[in-house]
Amino acid sequence: MNSLHKLLVFILVVLSIPLIAMQFTNEVVWTPFDFIIAGILLSIIGTMVLYIKSKPLTKKRKRLYILLAVMVFLFIWGELAVGWFS
Repeated sequence: MNSLHKLLVFILVVLSIPLIAMQFTNEVVWTPFDFIIAGILLSIIGTMVLYIKSKPLTKKRKRLYILLAVMVFLFIWGELAVGWFS
């Protein structure tokens, strides 16, 4: 299984968590729009990580860029989820 397939499986697994949780509790309420946005965000961050890993950089620099990408992802996700700055 190549990296792209692993990324797609990871995205589906992550998106299945709220889908399953919605079956058991009323605390999780996602609309189709939420799943689309989450899928897009996860696809972007996953593609960025794969791109960074493919570049001929030192391990330290790759880790730094991946950490920055994940931090930006979490920042956007948190803003959309709870509106930290709204």
